[in-house]
Amino acid sequence: MEMWNKFRSSVMLTLLCASPALAAEKVYVYNWTEYIPEAVLEQFTAETGIEVVYSTYDSNETMYAKLKLVKKDGYDVVFPSTYFVSKMGKEGLLQPLDHLLLPNGKALDARLMDKPYDRGNVYSLPYMWGSTGIAFNSSVIPDGEVIHWQDLWNPVYKGKLLLQDDMREVFHMALKIQGHSSNSTDPKEIEAAYLMLKDLMPNVLLFNSDSPRLPYLAGEVNVGMIWNGEAWMAQLENEDIRYVYPSEGANLWVDSFVIPRSARNPKNAHAFINFMMKPEVAKICVEENGYATPVTTALPLLEERVRNSLTVFPTTEILDNGEFQTDVGDALPIYQQYWEKLRTGN
Repeated sequence: MEMWNKFRSSVMLTLLCASPALAAEKVYVYNWTEYIPEAVLEQFTAETGIEVVYSTYDSNETMYAKLKLVKKDGYDVVFPSTYFVSKMGKEGLLQPLDHLLLPNGKALDARLMDKPYDRGNVYSLPYMWGSTGIAFNSSVIPDGEVIHWQDLWNPVYKGKLLLQDDMREVFHMALKIQGHSSNSTDPKEIEAAYLMLKDLMPNVLLFNSDSPRLPYLAGEVNVGMIWNGEAWMAQLENEDIRYVYPSEGANLWVDSFVIPRSARNPKNAHAFINFMMKPEVAKICVEENGYATPVTTALPLLEERVRNSLTVFPTTEILDNGEFQTDVGDALPIYQQYWEKLRTGN
């Protein structure tokens, strides 16, 4: 754990093969915290001789803001969530993928391809997909006490909740409770969601999208939001941690490989993406991170406890009850306005 924490906290990690001479080429990767096992990055360098210069972010907004500022010699591979692919593509921040350089993409799950946020997968290919639901510690909170998003509003949880530090995911809860799409663009529905979330704020102890499992493991919080992969990793250390798909519907997302327009090494970026889609590599990522892979050839390789875990792989019924994020277009500033008010207590 100590070694991994050092890796996670590093702003930039250079992974070399046995000799610097073997890693003269570079690929600059900008990714979510704790999203690719260190061993996988080392393996890529060992196989290709390409040095990985690795940096991390903890929100789509942080990643997006940074890419907007970089005009050239920027990152080579980035991992935006669902609707940010559409947004970044429309704004000219991405370059089209050369699918001839990505033969391993043929094994990707067709259900996650050609989605509305990137028709034809011009700019993106899925890396991992998952959900945002509820975590609770069953040694403190009985099973069955928290099964709805609405349950988080219970006054008994005053000053005890963890929420993801993610605007769309937090608004998802209130919109679904009120019977609306979590991709609503109706100003009145968004305002009503804000007012409901404002009532929730007394229950919130902290916002965290940087390893949110850690406050659960430390006993700092016992209930709140979490990504399914973080819940999976928490369960490996504490079997009392439970993951719940709320009855109103979980928030579903896909994180994708993209190559920014300002990438300095597009060829190496394609090599990195193609490597990450190898079944044996995807297997390692799933088993360590607890998120589902779209690489179908990796599924038979998974340990049975992973392949059969509902935390990692939800049922079709759970998926049908959830909702994938999409681009809300001109309504985004409305969300941002209310998000700022929530975070500042106004």
